[in-house]
Amino acid sequence: MSAIRLSICIATINRAALLSETLVSIASQVSDEVEVIIVDSSSNSETEKIVAGFGSLCANLRYVWQPLKFDEAYCKAVELARGEYCWLFTDDDLLKTGAVAAILEACRTSAGLIVVNSEVRNADFSFCLERRRLPVEADHIYTGASQDQVLADLGMYLSFIGAVVIKRDLWRTRQKPRHLDSLFVHMCVIFESPLEVDTLLIAHPWIVIRYGNALWRSQSFEIWMFKFPELIWSFQGFADWAKAKVERREPWRRWRRLIMMRAMDRYSIDQYRNWIKPRLKSLPQRTLARAIACTPITPLNLLAQMFLTLTGKVQSLAMVDLKAWQNRSFAH
Repeated sequence: MSAIRLSICIATINRAALLSETLVSIASQVSDEVEVIIVDSSSNSETEKIVAGFGSLCANLRYVWQPLKFDEAYCKAVELARGEYCWLFTDDDLLKTGAVAAILEACRTSAGLIVVNSEVRNADFSFCLERRRLPVEADHIYTGASQDQVLADLGMYLSFIGAVVIKRDLWRTRQKPRHLDSLFVHMCVIFESPLEVDTLLIAHPWIVIRYGNALWRSQSFEIWMFKFPELIWSFQGFADWAKAKVERREPWRRWRRLIMMRAMDRYSIDQYRNWIKPRLKSLPQRTLARAIACTPITPLNLLAQMFLTLTGKVQSLAMVDLKAWQNRSFAH
C-alpha cells in the first residue's frame, strides 16, 4: 500500500444526509494515497450508519465518535491523520470530479499551505451564485516572505475552513488557541505568526460550497461583528494594512453595517443590549444603534437591496441573504 499523502479531515454533527452527499463526491476519487477521517461530535446513530455504508468504497476511512466542539473536532482529526497533508473539509459541501487528484499533485510541491478555490451554489446546488469565490484565473505562489499579502488577499476567504490543505507537521508545530471555541481554529494556526513556508493558491474551483447552510447562522452577528474582527486584529507580526483588507477593527461601530445586519434579521434589540450598548459611550451613537435595532425589517431589507443594486452588487452573497429573508417573510 502506498504511503498516505493526503488526509481529508471532516468534523460533523447531526447532518447525516448532507454528509452522505459529501462522501459520495469524495469516495470515487479516493486512492491508496488518500484517507478520510470523520470526527462525529455527538450525532445520532444515523450518521454512523451513513459512514459505515461507505466503508467498502473508501478502504482508508476512519470514523470517530467523540463529543467535541467544532475547533476541537478538527484538531482531533489532524491528530489522528497519517497523511503528509491534511485537507480540513466540511460535512455539507462537495468536491468536483478531479479535485483529489489535483490536490495530490499540489501536495508534491514545496508549499506548506494550499488554498483551494471554490464555486458557490445555493442550498440545493441548483443555482450558481459565484463561479469562483476568489476571482482569480491562475494559480499563485506566495513565498514565505509575503505573508502580509497572504493575509490581505486570502484572509476573508480562509474563514471557510474547507479551503485549507496544510502540512500535518506544520499544523502540529503551530500554537493552538487555549480555548478552542473561536470557530476559526485553522486561521489561528495559519496566522498565529507569519508562516515561513510557501502558500499555493489553486485558482480552479474544485470545491462546491452549499451557501446558506452554516450551523452558526444564528450567531452570525456575534461572529462577524466581534469574534472574527477581534481574531484578525489579534494576529501578531502582520501589518495593520493587511488586517484592514480583511476586516475593520470594529465594524460594529459603522451604522451601515448595523443596517445591513438588521435588514437580514441578524441584529435585534437583544444584540444591541448584549453587544453594542456596553461598548458605546456616546448617547447619540447608542440612540442610533438602538433605533436601527428597532426598525421594521421589511423597509430596511428593500432599501438594502436597492443600495446593492445601485452600487453594482446585485450578484453579491449579501443580496442572496437579503432575498432569502424576504422569501421567508413572504412565505409566512
